[in-house]
Amino acid sequence: MKLQRRTLVLGSLGALALAGLLGWAFAPRPLEVEVAPVMQGPFETTLDEDGYTRLRERYLVSAPLSGRLARLSLREGDRVAAGAPLARIAPTLAPLLDARSEREALARVATAQALLQRAASRIERARVGQAQAEHELARSEPLAAQGFVSPGRLDEARLAVAAARSEADTAALEREVAARELAQARAALGTLREAGAGRAAAVFEVRAPVSGQVLKLHQLSEGVVTTGAPLLELGDTRRLEVVAELLTSDALQIPPGAAVRIDRWGGAGELAGQVRRIEPAAVTKVSALGVEEQRVKVLIDLTSPPVQWAALGDGFRVGVRIVTLSQPQALQVPVAALFPLPAGVPEPPRAASVAAASAPPLPVTHSAAAEPADARTMALYLVDGDRARLQTVRLLARNGRQAWIRAELQPGRPVLLYPPAALRDGQRVRVRRV
Repeated sequence: MKLQRRTLVLGSLGALALAGLLGWAFAPRPLEVEVAPVMQGPFETTLDEDGYTRLRERYLVSAPLSGRLARLSLREGDRVAAGAPLARIAPTLAPLLDARSEREALARVATAQALLQRAASRIERARVGQAQAEHELARSEPLAAQGFVSPGRLDEARLAVAAARSEADTAALEREVAARELAQARAALGTLREAGAGRAAAVFEVRAPVSGQVLKLHQLSEGVVTTGAPLLELGDTRRLEVVAELLTSDALQIPPGAAVRIDRWGGAGELAGQVRRIEPAAVTKVSALGVEEQRVKVLIDLTSPPVQWAALGDGFRVGVRIVTLSQPQALQVPVAALFPLPAGVPEPPRAASVAAASAPPLPVTHSAAAEPADARTMALYLVDGDRARLQTVRLLARNGRQAWIRAELQPGRPVLLYPPAALRDGQRVRVRRV
């Protein structure tokens, strides 16, 4: 009897042990996952494109009269000062062409006078724009100190003042160039009149209208040139701009005065820039895949100190990242953590959360604090102990790595990356150790 009872007890214990072993063997294992923390900090979206540098002003120096051109001693890259001699032309005028040449010279003088008047008008317009920008900055600075104007808006006002001053400097330079061209046109007219009067005309010197570098030589050897023949090109490489060709749909997203980061230019670090203008006319381009695209040129001013990009020249290739949205304090998660809202999960209300509503307003740049019109509901999984918890969030914006969300989440909370489709709310998970 005792033997049977002992056998029964042992058998029961063995069956229980076997059942426990089988249960342990077939019990679902925790799913190994990768996690990343919720972050609070600056968030930006950018448009990335290749661009190239270009001189803001390029001057083509041409022959003001017909004659024999002496061989040029300048070479590409040589620096010249304003008013320095560039070329020497000995007039060789045919008697039958004297009257026509004189009329052409008179027309060049009249054109130079008109250009000088236009430059003076542009200077007045630039002065008015500079005064307006400085007035706006003077009004924004005390408001920013009181918290009524965001730091981004104040930065825009300061950049507007810098752009207005640069425009005024450019207008003054154009007036100087127009004055030199007028003087050169009058000198050419005097040379023609001397030749028409039978007096031997002196060799005419073509002088530089502006300080800069020789970019290209059109006449390398001595020879006879006609009026208007191109001799060489001049430009100041310290006055560069960056040109990027963007899709027209992308260009519409760029706010006025948007900040630009320039990388892959060959030097250390990044250069700072600002969008000055989006050209009004687009052109049709064919992509590498053979697709026709409508692209428009975006002109960007370099705002970094010139000494930082002194090695750049005309036509250099650079990388351009135009900031379309900037939020100084945004709740962010990796893009890999988000996925569409599962079927059957109710969408949360679009009102801001209690924590967000009670928080003080944050200054923003190029974006409003309100929820964007294209915001949509997404989902992610939080790690709560050893369980995955489904959380719905509002996706406000995203870039290549991070997503700006609105939700009642604390920074530092771990979220799952690349959640598998089989994962369910409340399922056990184990963080994979790297």
